[in-house]
Amino acid sequence: MDDLYLQPQALPAWRQRAALRTLHLFGWRVRYRPLPGPRGIAVLYPHTSNWDFAVALLSKWALDLPFRWLAKDSLFRGPLGKWLRSLGGEPVDRSTTSGTIQRQAQRMLAADWYWLAITPEATRSYRPNWRSGFYYLALEAKVPLTIIYLDYPNKVLGLVDHVHLSGDQERDMAAIRAACAGHLGRYPHKAAPVVLSDKRAG
Repeated sequence: MDDLYLQPQALPAWRQRAALRTLHLFGWRVRYRPLPGPRGIAVLYPHTSNWDFAVALLSKWALDLPFRWLAKDSLFRGPLGKWLRSLGGEPVDRSTTSGTIQRQAQRMLAADWYWLAITPEATRSYRPNWRSGFYYLALEAKVPLTIIYLDYPNKVLGLVDHVHLSGDQERDMAAIRAACAGHLGRYPHKAAPVVLSDKRAG
């Protein structure tokens, strides 16, 4: 059997074991290879269903890794904000995009451990490409990517492929496509092609 699959008995904390056993009850398994450093960007693909969040969150708890994610600041107002922060959410002011990548890179590099989880499709509906912000953020901060795939036919969440960007976009995207290949979301027709948009964010 693939030794990258997590087993509940091998996890140190009862909360981790409980999260993984919950996934197992629904037929899901988790493949994991240790992250390549204390900072980076976790790219989750494909993102085609609301169920993706539940599978990813339980996997996060099983791994006990404090991945962070970004959302518009208006979601964090009121009592909901505290709960979202407890799940790793961080508010972003989207009223201005100037310097966003540079500010986020500085925040990432100032932390002892900072892995940012993103969905490059930015929507569960089909779009013809990926948003490019994650790519330029990784280059700016000089951090690696890890590809988190959701494979619904086999019910596997995989966090095993790490990509160190070269700055050669064609070469980098070929490596990312290779890591994503063969993994289908809940609704495969909604998955975006692994191609960056021409528009640079930030």
